[in-house]
Amino acid sequence: MKRFLVLAALLCPLALFAQRPVILHSHNDYERTAPFWEAYSQHCSSIEADVFWQDDQLLVGHEVAHLTPERNFRAMYVDPIVSMFRQNGGHMWKGSDDTLILMVELKSSTEPTLSEVVKLLGEYPDVFCSDHGVKVVITGNTPDYKDFASYPHWVFFDGDLNADLVIRYTPDELARVGMFSTNFRKFAQKWNGKGRMIDPELDAVNAAIAAAHAAGKPIRFWNAPEGTTTYFTFWKLGVDIINTDKPAVASLFFDDWGNKNFIIGKHEVQAGVTGTKKLDKATRDFSGFQNERLQLSKRIPTYTPTYRNDGSAKKIKNVIFLIGDGMGINQVMAGAYANDRDLSLLKIKNIGIQFYNPNDDFIGDSASGGSALATGEVSWTRHIASNKDGSEEYPALTDYFKGLGKATGVVTLGDVADATPAVFYGHTSERDSTDKITRYWLTSDVDLICGSGRDYIEDPRADGVDMLSGIKANGYSYLTDALTVDRTPGKVICLDNRMGAYATEETLDFLANITRASIDKLSKESKKGFFLMVEGAKIDYAGHSDCFPASVIEQLGFDLAVAEALRFADSNGETLVVVTADHETGGLTILDGDLETGHVLAVYNSDDHTPTVVPVFAYGPGSREFTGTYINIEIPRTIKRLVTK
Repeated sequence: MKRFLVLAALLCPLALFAQRPVILHSHNDYERTAPFWEAYSQHCSSIEADVFWQDDQLLVGHEVAHLTPERNFRAMYVDPIVSMFRQNGGHMWKGSDDTLILMVELKSSTEPTLSEVVKLLGEYPDVFCSDHGVKVVITGNTPDYKDFASYPHWVFFDGDLNADLVIRYTPDELARVGMFSTNFRKFAQKWNGKGRMIDPELDAVNAAIAAAHAAGKPIRFWNAPEGTTTYFTFWKLGVDIINTDKPAVASLFFDDWGNKNFIIGKHEVQAGVTGTKKLDKATRDFSGFQNERLQLSKRIPTYTPTYRNDGSAKKIKNVIFLIGDGMGINQVMAGAYANDRDLSLLKIKNIGIQFYNPNDDFIGDSASGGSALATGEVSWTRHIASNKDGSEEYPALTDYFKGLGKATGVVTLGDVADATPAVFYGHTSERDSTDKITRYWLTSDVDLICGSGRDYIEDPRADGVDMLSGIKANGYSYLTDALTVDRTPGKVICLDNRMGAYATEETLDFLANITRASIDKLSKESKKGFFLMVEGAKIDYAGHSDCFPASVIEQLGFDLAVAEALRFADSNGETLVVVTADHETGGLTILDGDLETGHVLAVYNSDDHTPTVVPVFAYGPGSREFTGTYINIEIPRTIKRLVTK
């Protein structure tokens, strides 16, 4: 690791480490590019140094031939530890009460090596000799058990578990054991860290862990494989201290642990808010996800379609277009795994794949992806349903369906002026032109616009435009309760700021209820049929925030809305349901999990959009036309072709 990377890691906020569920042990730490500092910067709470007493010095190294005066124990470990401990006011890390374990492996004979180590560390009683300081654990050429008491009380020793798992220490001797370190190969000879251990080896490893815990001590395995599967397996088995020769890799895996795991049922989470300030103008005031509320006590119910009219050539009267913002295939599958592999969405049989690369870049955004889905025209990043310079406005599906005499609706579980809803009623070359976007309401023909963003209407406009009066002059009723849109006839603009909040167990069905109310309204008020776009906006927010639990919950809330669309399609028989995404956010990767508990472990590889292809699901008449692979503009073009066929 280059020096500048080590220094950069030192600047990482320690909040990242607050949810780490294990202690990381930097094995053979002196072999790092920057001994001590690399492990310290990665908040490894256990650091190991091999020490020789050579030429009247404590030297650090693995072999005598590699020892040099410059690589001495004081300079490499003692001085840096003392410096950071005192600099942080009696803590090893600023803002953290975590204790550092300094493991000293005696490579030369127990004496005089151990006495010299004790003498050196004894010079700093506030750091090494107090109950709240650094914990010293001696390993390697340790003294006989009966001699533990001959050394100061603040010196602990590394215990060993033999293959028979018999604890041979007296109670007093056991009190001086700091941990049990044992050779992993005593218990598992075949496992290479890939896949699952075979049952006999898994049983042996579990027995070793149980023996250490029965003695009231943490356990560390050395000579074990290393990698993400090993890390997760050891965590699941209850290994307290995970040995690593790759501190940065192991640290990254366990950092911010709460935001990488979702489990059905109440479980311990890190208090606080996970959010981002990297959203665009319309959504940059999003308050973030409250971590303690990102839990579900039970799985969600799903709907199984009848498939009565699925794929038929029957005439299409209505189209319900659901867009999961930022929803890639792994977002869908994470929700499915948490829900026992069961989603209404995955009961749709006709599935395609769409590319969404814009005209001016490799990776799209909600503006370009949404514009392509709304208009069927090639798009540019940040553009809202317009050509490159904004001089030409592209008609959206709402315009097309209105031309057929059908009702239209745009519903978003986010801000109405954000890119995805905006492309269905507005036009501009810059998605952040929210004032310009909202003024399109003054001339809009869309029958229902529903989302958050009351400030656009109720706050005085900088340009003096009275939005509320203009909206009413355009024939709209203005509502602030999204669940009542079906009770108000005629054109409606509903701005309900609850739609801008993240989903919780109590509000998980909010989008589904709004979807049902919107369908009821449009279907009753238009005999010719309707077009309705419904957006699940905050799957995207979760990706930008690196908050995986929020992604699962938002995905499940979106699936409840999909179920409402499918129910209506079955009851109506003339409705096409299309579900897709404008892009993927975060490069989400599912690493592991447990089907029985609904536990899913996943990591984001980015805090931005990626070019990962996204799925397309279609149900109802004409749904077979959406199978295969194609670019995003083909979706609205196919919809229009099918409706007018």
